[in-house]
Amino acid sequence: MKKILFFSFVLVACSFVPQKKTKVIFFGDSITELGVKEKPYKGYILQLDSICKGEKKAEQFDFVGSGIGGNKVYDLYLRLEEDVLSKNPDVVVIYVGVNDVWHKTLLGTGTDADKFEKFYQAIIKKLQAKNIKVVLCTPAVVGEKSDMSNPLDGDLNRYSNIIRELAKKNNLLIVDLRKQFIDYLKANNPDNREKDILTYDRVHMNTKGNFFLANAMWNTLKSIQ
Repeated sequence: MKKILFFSFVLVACSFVPQKKTKVIFFGDSITELGVKEKPYKGYILQLDSICKGEKKAEQFDFVGSGIGGNKVYDLYLRLEEDVLSKNPDVVVIYVGVNDVWHKTLLGTGTDADKFEKFYQAIIKKLQAKNIKVVLCTPAVVGEKSDMSNPLDGDLNRYSNIIRELAKKNNLLIVDLRKQFIDYLKANNPDNREKDILTYDRVHMNTKGNFFLANAMWNTLKSIQ
């Protein structure tokens, strides 16, 4: 009888031990840097946290932003140890690529496709060596024209295909933002505007865009165990 009471006590006590949250680090550029800010528009990581709480799963996840404006894939590689690995995440969401494409035209400092793939794969390899779950994201837009006449659409599609192949090669989950944004803009931008649908400047998200990002991320993250 005493043994039964003892084990019953242990089971009850264990049920009150708080579960370890899954720490998710979002690793990226200015879109992610803004993702943890209320202004100018409520960021996607903040909105993701709200969605998580609304579904009564706040106790399961800890969302952390690690975004720096202007970052390209090799910047992420260089700060991987300090900004990600040292924080012992369970999951890392890699969201990069816009600057690698955009800055080639804007500043002449973008990333060639072959180097983009190599640096990206190197990041994945380092994360997997630490048994960290990795989620990839394709870059969304540089311009919101729905007829695919934005000047960088071709390159964005090319770099998105690289990320899709990396996801397939490494058996990783992917949030295909490029496809989701294009599908949304085709249905919701009849005037073919270059901004003010999901972005405020062709690249960075407005409130609706951040909510769109948050939902896209959540649809993948909530299935991770």
